[in-house]
Amino acid sequence: LFVFLFCSSLYPRIMTKEETSAVRDDMQIDGRELEHPQVSTIPRGFSADYLKLYYGKLFPHADIYRWLSYGNDGKHPACDHSYFGRREFSFTLENDIYVRFQSFNNAVDMENSIREKCPYKIDIGPVYSVDPAKRHAYAQSGNNVFAPVERELIFDIDMSDYDDVRYCCSGADVCLNCWPLMTISVKVLDTALRDDFGFNHILWVYSGRRGVHCWVCDGRARRLSNEQRAAIADYFRVYKGGENNAKKVNLTGPVLHPFLARSYTDVLKGFFEGKLLASQNLFASIERFQKILEIIPDESIASELLDKWQGNRRSSISKEDVNVVRWEQLKHVLQSGKQKAQGLRRCVEEIIFTYTYPRLDMEVSKHMNHLLKAPFCVHPKTGRVCVPIDPNNCDNFDPTTVPTLSQLLEELNMSSMRTESEDEWERTSLGKSIKFFRSSFLSPLLKSCKVIVYNSKVKQSKNALNW
Repeated sequence: LFVFLFCSSLYPRIMTKEETSAVRDDMQIDGRELEHPQVSTIPRGFSADYLKLYYGKLFPHADIYRWLSYGNDGKHPACDHSYFGRREFSFTLENDIYVRFQSFNNAVDMENSIREKCPYKIDIGPVYSVDPAKRHAYAQSGNNVFAPVERELIFDIDMSDYDDVRYCCSGADVCLNCWPLMTISVKVLDTALRDDFGFNHILWVYSGRRGVHCWVCDGRARRLSNEQRAAIADYFRVYKGGENNAKKVNLTGPVLHPFLARSYTDVLKGFFEGKLLASQNLFASIERFQKILEIIPDESIASELLDKWQGNRRSSISKEDVNVVRWEQLKHVLQSGKQKAQGLRRCVEEIIFTYTYPRLDMEVSKHMNHLLKAPFCVHPKTGRVCVPIDPNNCDNFDPTTVPTLSQLLEELNMSSMRTESEDEWERTSLGKSIKFFRSSFLSPLLKSCKVIVYNSKVKQSKNALNW
């Protein structure tokens, strides 16, 4: 603690003294009514001062604890009292001070540490065999005592991995033309995780900037070995190309795997033809459609289409229709009766998969010891909160309207309530996200945990009677 406080005193503050004073004076911290509630006093930005207010008033500490305890909260005799204390937390503090292998005995310890340190980012790791904060005490035993034993099955999808197929943005930038690629990923993976693997407790979270995170929290998922996680990740792996390979998707066999066929028919094909073609203008320039033609293995066909499209650049084809017209021409050539080769018939599907199918960070999903940013963190670059996404309503999720840190504090500031409510987040736009987290994810999850505990107690009783 002394080292942390000393280091913090050395680094410059992000806010000016005037800004900090304005926030402290005008925020309704002690229940007093604002003198001029119609005046906005919260400067745009992100700072430790803002985070202190956020963690003190809005962050759902208790909900995070209830989630990560999975029923092991000490309220029944069959719970594992050490379970939560063996979970790793990692804090990224101001000025990129990185602190790993933290652990907390209970909800109060976790909340007090978060409020005190005001981390710029909170990452959640696995549950270890022993308390990660005391790992050095077991290091000399030589028996690998310190090892991960549980971890949610996680998936990380980043928009920057789609830079070769989107033309509206690049890198960390995201807009409403390319964000639907994330929506498609949620639809494809959520359906497969539930229908093909039988998982029920799945949490989708906006990363705060350019992607989505998925937490599969069923007991079966949490206890998967690294080998089993790798097998599930490989089940979803379709996009396999490197930077030097023009063709990054190869669909082999006479028919598509049922999972791929369902994804193609129900989600990918309609999205590609109905939205992506026009929003990204995939055939509007030679640089763009040539990239598509490079996927076709028959050079003569690709050359024929290239010559045709280059020759009618000044034709009557309108800009609005050129993408659709050229796509239909490409499909006709590849799927006509003249093309007997299976590879050419499958090429249309490969193009659509290349441009729309989810691109996963495979290593994150394969290994138990990977960290993943906690829900309801605030992204330091955008100031946006990492809110849950409803997979059943993901088409309507708009990342540009996700509440920011300064917006939330301003909403508290502008509140006309004279006294503090027990849950101040209800007075802000964060309220609907916390309510969704509780009702659609946390409540069903904890009910299933109670059933598992009850069945375990019944089994133990039967074993005792049999003995």
